[in-house]
Amino acid sequence: MRSLFWRILATFWLAIALVAGLAMLLGHALNQDAWILGRHPALQGLAETWTEVYERQGPLAAQRLLEQHRHRARVDVQVLAENGQPIIRGTFPARAAAFEARHQDRERPLPWRRLTADYTSPTTGETYLFIYRIPHPELQAWHRGSLAWPLSALGIALVVLTGFSLLLTLSITRPLDRLRRAVHDLGQTTYQQQSLARLATRRDELGVLASDFNRMGARLQALIGSQRQLLRDVSHELRSPLARLRIALGLAERATPSEREVIWPRLAKECDRLEALISEILELSRLDAEPGAAIDVDLPDMFEQLKDNARIVAPTQRIDSRVEPGIRYTGWPDMLERALDNLLRNALRFNPEGVPVELRAQHDGQDLVISVRDHGPGVADEHLPQLSEPFFRAPGQTAAGHGLGLAIARRAAERHGGQLQLANHPDGGFVARLRLPLAGPASRTSDDLASH
Repeated sequence: MRSLFWRILATFWLAIALVAGLAMLLGHALNQDAWILGRHPALQGLAETWTEVYERQGPLAAQRLLEQHRHRARVDVQVLAENGQPIIRGTFPARAAAFEARHQDRERPLPWRRLTADYTSPTTGETYLFIYRIPHPELQAWHRGSLAWPLSALGIALVVLTGFSLLLTLSITRPLDRLRRAVHDLGQTTYQQQSLARLATRRDELGVLASDFNRMGARLQALIGSQRQLLRDVSHELRSPLARLRIALGLAERATPSEREVIWPRLAKECDRLEALISEILELSRLDAEPGAAIDVDLPDMFEQLKDNARIVAPTQRIDSRVEPGIRYTGWPDMLERALDNLLRNALRFNPEGVPVELRAQHDGQDLVISVRDHGPGVADEHLPQLSEPFFRAPGQTAAGHGLGLAIARRAAERHGGQLQLANHPDGGFVARLRLPLAGPASRTSDDLASH
């Protein structure tokens, strides 16, 4: 029995059967005499009736009552006084009494069941001891008749409880089976969120599990899709530099020493470009890894470091940085610095000399907004939604780059629970904004992750 369904169902059913069986056994073992005295039709009301007849009509009438009762119910009755002496002869034969006395201490059972009960007269206050002897065949016949209703009720109860346990078991195992199929589909990359949509509406632990699984599935599908797209884009982007390297090598093989002096710098340049491309690809993929615990970000210090890096790349350009006082932010400094470094490099490519690139950090409601603005030509509005896609380059763009800088910045913003906003500035130029919640990524839930 390896199936969870049968285990749960058998556990419920055995528990029900065990409780019912124990109840019956305890009732018969502990209260059998009382149960018979209280329920046997031949004994009910006999003591009251006999006492009333004896006290009003005398011993003869009382004796006739017991003889009539024996003839009708086949139950022998003796009545003793408080001193233990018989009040009347009764219906129990003397030879039977002698037989009972001889076999009282033997293991062989008697052919009848002996029961005793006291009754006190409400009129005279006298107490009478009634001794009943019921033949075993009569008692067994009555047992079968009296137990028919309890057993039928027990059978009905068992059927109802079995059905209830079946429904309860199905309510547990069916959702688990759906989750199992969803896990299988997820492993085969064919997972559909709609397959658990109904289960996710449940208001119990299984509904919460289904909701969490949906979010996880959406998150994994998004990652798989982005990785596949990235792989396709990388394959496409690597073809051009590799083809140029192959052509340059072919030319170098047939070139003269003087011609090779011209080809070697070209080869070195292509290798540098290929290395830069691979570095950017690795940086983009690294953003999907677990970054660890979030820490406080020192924005003024980060801005100074970014300005130092920019001086090496563009020594003739100036950067005007400003951090609004009182800003405290918790995140991943390395990831945020790489994102801003890419935004600054992009701005420096298009910004004219003599006008500084503006780097700002300020509050905006519950968000931290870090903006990088250049004074270049901007971008056509129809291309703005595509700018942050990997390897996308606006038509007519001549500046160096592989189209990964903005993609890296967008991914970093998403890992912080925010977003990258790209727009043309109303006063000219281009502005990129990182809008990040001040609560920080530490307070984010799986819902936020799944939304990206």
